[in-house]
Amino acid sequence: MRRGKAIGWTLLLGLVAWALAGRGLVNYDTLYALVWGRDLTSGTLPDYDVSLAPTPHPLATLAGAVLSVLGAQASIDAAIVLAFVFLGALGWVTYRLGEEWVNRAAGALAAAIVLTRRPVLDFGARAYVDVPYLTLVLAALLVETRHRRAGAPVLVLLGVAGLIRPEAWLFSGAYLIWLWIGGVRDPRLWALAAAAPLLWALGDLVVTGDPLHSLTGTRDTAQRLQRITGLGEVPGTVPRRLGEILREPVLFGAAGGGVLALVLLRRRVALGAAAGVIAIVAFCVLAAAGLPILGRYLLAPATILAIFCGAGAFGWAELPRGHPWRQRWAWFGAITLVGLVVFIPPQLDRIANLRDALRIQDGIQDDLHALTPRFPCTPVTVPNHRPVPLLALWLDVDPTRIAVAQEHRPRSGTYVVPTSPRVARQYILDPRDVDPRIPPPPPSFRPVGANASWRAFAQCR
Repeated sequence: MRRGKAIGWTLLLGLVAWALAGRGLVNYDTLYALVWGRDLTSGTLPDYDVSLAPTPHPLATLAGAVLSVLGAQASIDAAIVLAFVFLGALGWVTYRLGEEWVNRAAGALAAAIVLTRRPVLDFGARAYVDVPYLTLVLAALLVETRHRRAGAPVLVLLGVAGLIRPEAWLFSGAYLIWLWIGGVRDPRLWALAAAAPLLWALGDLVVTGDPLHSLTGTRDTAQRLQRITGLGEVPGTVPRRLGEILREPVLFGAAGGGVLALVLLRRRVALGAAAGVIAIVAFCVLAAAGLPILGRYLLAPATILAIFCGAGAFGWAELPRGHPWRQRWAWFGAITLVGLVVFIPPQLDRIANLRDALRIQDGIQDDLHALTPRFPCTPVTVPNHRPVPLLALWLDVDPTRIAVAQEHRPRSGTYVVPTSPRVARQYILDPRDVDPRIPPPPPSFRPVGANASWRAFAQCR
């Protein structure tokens, strides 16, 4: 019954997230996971060296292989469905942690906060792997909360998460130390913790011949796109990015709730505080390694702060009547709730803006898909890197058969350009892309099709 309840709430919260976002899209990184998964099922190794290739996440590529049997568009649609299921799972496990650490009201508020933050909805609706990763890490925390030093179940969840994002490796290492301090020293647990990084490195070695390809490739892409990185950028970036995710009233409630809970409910929330610190340390390690400092890498500490905001609002109920701090904490909780209510209108505006952005970009992608039957020959040249994995899936070709106008001036094939600067502006991979200009088609290319968002030209030889 408990498992059925969890599944039911996961699906219901996923539907709520879908209703808020309005639709879903599959982001560039996950599209490449589908392309590479298709390659695996066809008996060929993925090409991780394509221009501006994203980081190859082993579990995402494996999932892409499973979904590839559905066909190109069906695999994309299935990825979107799974994205909202994971958003629902994130909401449910956030609630359960809040319930375990504080009480049901705190858990419900934390889940509501997480599922109504525009960045969380945005990353989830675009099927970023960060949401499944975060859900697995929080599930591991939930297992440890309910059964202290649970051992293998926690490390299995963190190991699966570690095949999505490497930050989980640090969680596994910290957990092994925690087990060691408690006298649990089973060598099999160390093998479980080592499995994810070894499997990741083995996958890179088999595909590229370099076990550190994911690290070096991601670092090179970050430099090419001029993304912010380096340990020195962390102090200024982390508070700003957390503020962008959670907004001011949540940060206020989390700050006060964190202090009050750590002082008055220390045993119940200590695990959450430790996990938040480890998540920040992991972020610093990525920055020090030269990897990009992105807001989605802070979803874990942001979710834990949301739970502490729930504690700030409702943690007072866990103190016995007559406790000198019960009334004071209740007043702080009331102020936190008032702040959250006051900020509902701007939060609704942010969600509305997200719905508009997803609708516009979905329409641009639909127009591109509608134009593909008019492509008479390859290679296909596109204005920037963003459409490359999409077209590779739709046309069932290798991504190397999709050229980028910023890097290559074609002599033959099909040339696709946006119909307006608006489309170009709303459909780029990164604001710091190699060259924001959209070169016109060569004079020898002739029109072969057009719609509201795209025009196609071709010269076949």
